[in-house]
Amino acid sequence: MRQQVLVLYLATSALDSPVVGWSRYDGTGRTRPTTGDGDEPPYSTGLGALQDGWRLFQASQLLPAQPGHEYDVSFLKHEFFFEKVEDGLRL
Repeated sequence: MRQQVLVLYLATSALDSPVVGWSRYDGTGRTRPTTGDGDEPPYSTGLGALQDGWRLFQASQLLPAQPGHEYDVSFLKHEFFFEKVEDGLRL
């Protein structure tokens, strides 16, 4: 059994909000270790990943902005980690 990990960054903390960034890590050996190239995300929302069989195992903690910093630009804060476990031989 090998693990595949999908990291989706969403526009908001809701799983049905649009994907704004992503990374994919494939431990099965069927594809390059990381994928995510191209202009289109693998799913349009986090809910789409759930509906396709990905299991959600971590969502980022929601932290309020400190007073006076509500509009600062920083990291993508709505990060969700998904996994699939599949049979696969490492090449």
